[in-house]
Amino acid sequence: MEKSSETEKTAVAPVPLDEKDKAILRLLQADAKITVREIAAKVHLSTTPVHERIKRMEDTGVILRYATLVDHSKVKKGLMAICYVSLKEHNKRSGAKFIRTIHELPEIVECYIISGEFDFLLKVAVDNMDDYYDFHVNKLGQVENIGHVQSTFVMGVIKQTHQQIR
Repeated sequence: MEKSSETEKTAVAPVPLDEKDKAILRLLQADAKITVREIAAKVHLSTTPVHERIKRMEDTGVILRYATLVDHSKVKKGLMAICYVSLKEHNKRSGAKFIRTIHELPEIVECYIISGEFDFLLKVAVDNMDDYYDFHVNKLGQVENIGHVQSTFVMGVIKQTHQQIR
């Protein structure tokens, strides 16, 4: 599967991070609502350099966005499915079109380009099996160029987190 222009723009050289940058990132990952003042006290810097470091990491794409992990069952999205998708055609145009379509489907909360038998892994959050059936048949099933879809259903969550900065 060729990379689309949307995935190519994220493929850049790593940004050098020192130990203070990494400490700041760990604190933000643990609590995105932490204040610059609280971070400064914990990393032993004043607020201005902490603010500048955070701004630099945002500007260079190290920090992509600030997000909140939710318990899907408490927001009427109690059924989580993992869908493996293979495309019929593997060219730049059809891959980019598939990716654009995926962005338009709110049920899809994560999408990964993968290797192996399938081309994409989708994480889908819906309320129940009827909603999943509707999504699978009337939305995902109508997407142009899909060759095969295999779905598995999440029975429980053991770990839901972010990548730890070391």
